[in-house]
Amino acid sequence: MELPAPLRQAVDAFLEGTPLSEIQDAAQRLSKRYRAETRDGSLHVGDALAAKAYLATRLPATYAAIRQCLSETADRREGFAPARLLDIGAGPGTALWAARAEWPELGAATLVETSAAMREASARLAEALSIDTDWYAANVEDGLTDIAPADLVTLCYVLDELAPAARDTLIDRLWALTADTLVIVEPGTPAGWQRILAARDRLTALGGHILAPCPHHAPCPVKAPDWCHFSRRVARSRLHRTAKGGEVPWEDEKFSYLAISRHAPDDRPPRVLAPPKTASGMVRLKLCTEDGALDERLVTRREGRIFKAARKAGWGDTL
Repeated sequence: MELPAPLRQAVDAFLEGTPLSEIQDAAQRLSKRYRAETRDGSLHVGDALAAKAYLATRLPATYAAIRQCLSETADRREGFAPARLLDIGAGPGTALWAARAEWPELGAATLVETSAAMREASARLAEALSIDTDWYAANVEDGLTDIAPADLVTLCYVLDELAPAARDTLIDRLWALTADTLVIVEPGTPAGWQRILAARDRLTALGGHILAPCPHHAPCPVKAPDWCHFSRRVARSRLHRTAKGGEVPWEDEKFSYLAISRHAPDDRPPRVLAPPKTASGMVRLKLCTEDGALDERLVTRREGRIFKAARKAGWGDTL
């Protein structure tokens, strides 16, 4: 997956004139904070240079992951056409761009972001979109007062920056602000999966209906040291490769997510939880099923239609 052309062009314009060496140094510092999941009271992206480093190195991957999560959400909520987005911890507006790509009729958005540098970047990039946008400088730990509900609420790559007690309070508040569907995305690490599980338990207890990825509301059947996560391959631009010191023209972004709604999905097909293993005339799938179980399913050519679907299925798809 690549960034949409208008977004890529807007990013290039925003970064123009910034020395590559400065972006590389800032990118290294930013990467260390994210990998360590540092919580020291400082913003991960606290200045303009860090914001530029984020755009050069992290935006393509986070866009790809969020875009995939919203696509899976749309598949489970046929006819859902959100008019307004509320994005918490909006960063450079990644979820806004992904939501607009999924639902072109989206006409308004409220973006909450503490970092002034990120708000400036988001506003600059959003000039390429014809959409009514409002930015708030609110701290997500302060209750998000004076913010109106929205059809679609997103919380992407934010929970890892909060203490556990603050996470619970935020999840409760976001559900109150969700008119229809809430989507939460976290890094695809064991710790990120645990944060998704905690949110899942809390939101289902509040009456939410899981749209994706789970095809059920039973306790998660995945047990440590395994964890439920997915992957999206991201094309790297020349700037992206250079800023990250990478050589291959792509990277794989691992993510965990939850899409939950006030409306139940029409169906709950099993979800493919790992890359399928194919051989001549057969496909081996790891499935999460509607009854809340893990199923190691061997599909053979003799099963006709199901075999054809299994051959096309990828990691994270429904079957």
